[in-house]
Amino acid sequence: MAQLVSDFIVGRLIAWGVKRIYGYPGDGINGVMGALNRAKDRIDFIQTRHEEMAAFMACSHAKFTNEVGVCMSTSGPGAIHLLNGLYDAKMDHQPVVAIVGQQARMSMGGDYQQEVDLAALFKDVAHEYVHTCNEPSQARHLIDRAMRIAQVNRTVTGVILPNDVQELDYAEPPHLHGSVHTGMGYARPEIVPSMADLQEAADLLNAGDKVAMLVGAGAAGAADELIEVAGLLGAGVAKALLGKAVLPDTLPFVTGSIGLLGTKPSYDLMQECDTLLMVGTSFPYSEFLPKDGKVKAVQIDIDGRMLGLRYPTDVNLQGDSRSTLRALIPLLRQKTGRDWRDKIEKEIDRWWKVLEARAMKSAHPINPQRFFWELSPLLPDRCILTADSGSIATWFAMDLKIREGMMASLSGNLATMCPGVPYAIAAKFAYPDRMPIALVGDGAMQMMGINELITIAKYYKRWTDPRLMIVVLNNQDLNMVTWEQRVMAGDPKFEGSQDIPAFNYAAYAQMLGLEGIRVEKEDEIGPALRQAFAAGRPVVLDVLSDPSVPPLPPHITLKQAKDFTSSILKGDVNAWDMIKETYKEVVANFLPYKS
Repeated sequence: MAQLVSDFIVGRLIAWGVKRIYGYPGDGINGVMGALNRAKDRIDFIQTRHEEMAAFMACSHAKFTNEVGVCMSTSGPGAIHLLNGLYDAKMDHQPVVAIVGQQARMSMGGDYQQEVDLAALFKDVAHEYVHTCNEPSQARHLIDRAMRIAQVNRTVTGVILPNDVQELDYAEPPHLHGSVHTGMGYARPEIVPSMADLQEAADLLNAGDKVAMLVGAGAAGAADELIEVAGLLGAGVAKALLGKAVLPDTLPFVTGSIGLLGTKPSYDLMQECDTLLMVGTSFPYSEFLPKDGKVKAVQIDIDGRMLGLRYPTDVNLQGDSRSTLRALIPLLRQKTGRDWRDKIEKEIDRWWKVLEARAMKSAHPINPQRFFWELSPLLPDRCILTADSGSIATWFAMDLKIREGMMASLSGNLATMCPGVPYAIAAKFAYPDRMPIALVGDGAMQMMGINELITIAKYYKRWTDPRLMIVVLNNQDLNMVTWEQRVMAGDPKFEGSQDIPAFNYAAYAQMLGLEGIRVEKEDEIGPALRQAFAAGRPVVLDVLSDPSVPPLPPHITLKQAKDFTSSILKGDVNAWDMIKETYKEVVANFLPYKS
């Protein structure tokens, strides 16, 4: 019996190890949908509410499993909808394959319905590999190369499938001149720099008196090696946002996140060090790194294109973070002085007290820091945290203490809204025994998040462990941009652009058959969290929070202070609340032991 091209493609994906595909149907991809139906005992198709959500889920799958994420859409508008989620994957260096439908070959060039030049559309986001299957014997090498290149380059690739080709009989490429015969499989190599380069790096690090380390998502899986290196060098370790889960925050020398959403100990670490070791990070904000040329620096990165990009490093080591650190460790000398390390640990201890003091300051109705502070110790072991962009990312970065075994991510380099909920859904499918917790602002929730609650309601009864939590900070304000208007532009809040409609997310969750809990007062936080963690189904926590609590950066520049003052003088609608809450935050920096 002849095999259709669509059946071959689905079978080839299964042979590559693909377990599920996220997507949305349409007539441009119906052939593959039929094949997925015929193979439903071997591969799962997860129907999302929107193609962008499917791309986010594929990205999440890649982030949390180190496998290729696969998403699928129909032609024209469906393919266009994938783009934002695919850019999220591309910019965070995640292997994702997009399979998109297209109109029949004979209609192309005829200004036909839903005819879009998909190769041109995807040429940037999938610039490493995007091709159209114009005849059946192409299908084999298109799928093989898309899967392999996505893994080799940790990037997005695309395969475009005209709907008529999907329904043709598959034919293996003939053994003729011009044919291509590919195979499957990819084993990631272990890449370690030369001994000469390792020795040069070790000599530089051994000579430093005040060593700082900055680690990112590329250092995931190297926690033991990072801890050993930090111990030998007497170093403090700051974490780029995507590297939040690389090391636990319970370690006394981990200063936490760096940057606008970072901590004061991380800022001070970078400003006061004389030697810097960067591992698996492309942290972009130079103002939070040492001044150009002030320190000696070593960088480790698997991608040679990223070396020396963010700081003029003296020694650049291209290699896998874990293997490179293992090779470096025998060359490092134990530092005997404790002054630098002791200073770092004291500052970190004090910083956690500052954060607690900030969290305990009253607000109306709820201080968002208070909620995160109470959430942190209640987080289940091995939970998976996802966060959206906005002020919610500030509290995620600062106030949650990551413990060993947890995972966490958000949209890093694209910093787009709306990945929080789909990231959590994909994490649940990948790890059904673990509890994902999505931390989302009400702006992102209204934009797309509430739609994916429908997806959760559709699928959660098939999960052996139905635990999944969505936390919504409900402040009726696009809060991060509001603060950016004030602090970066010196303008008052523009209510027309920043206020968003009131919405009861807990009631909406209940309508869908999920657990919904509304938190309106600070003394309700603890009971609500305990109720949520005990729920036997997915739960939405609708937390009414104060938009006037400022997401303070670790270091406030003179320009930021002037612009903030300017926004008040120009008549910001929340001026008095802003002044009160900012005063409380500043006081907490100096009197951290008082509430």
